[in-house]
Amino acid sequence: MRLSIRNQLDGTILSVSRGEAMASVKAQLASGQELTAAITRESADDLQLIAGQQVTMLVKSTDVALATGAVGDLSIRNQLPGRITSLTGGAAMTTLKVAVDGGGALTAVVTNDAVNDLDLSEGDEVLALVKATEVSVAID
Repeated sequence: MRLSIRNQLDGTILSVSRGEAMASVKAQLASGQELTAAITRESADDLQLIAGQQVTMLVKSTDVALATGAVGDLSIRNQLPGRITSLTGGAAMTTLKVAVDGGGALTAVVTNDAVNDLDLSEGDEVLALVKATEVSVAID
């Protein structure tokens, strides 16, 4: 299967916390960073997710937000520090490649206004932010 989702991050499940309707899946990426997905319990059960299992965490590039400084208290679980390696501008949106600290990479697509307001450029340190509800889990 091929996917249009640009961010496909391999990892190992650290824990699966199942609630009545939802499950929280925490995985350690190859970079050493942790990424949390909030998926339905039914999906977690169908995939038979367990600690130690190899998974691919999927994040659409439009679901990645960027911050240029400390964000303080924030409910967003996934906060990955990195450095911008490239920017490709379009008519309304810009695609940014971010090298994640410890290895790996993310693609983020943000508005040109955001790029201008944050004065983003290649080499800038950023914090990539992804809500756990925007992360999907895939297995082979």
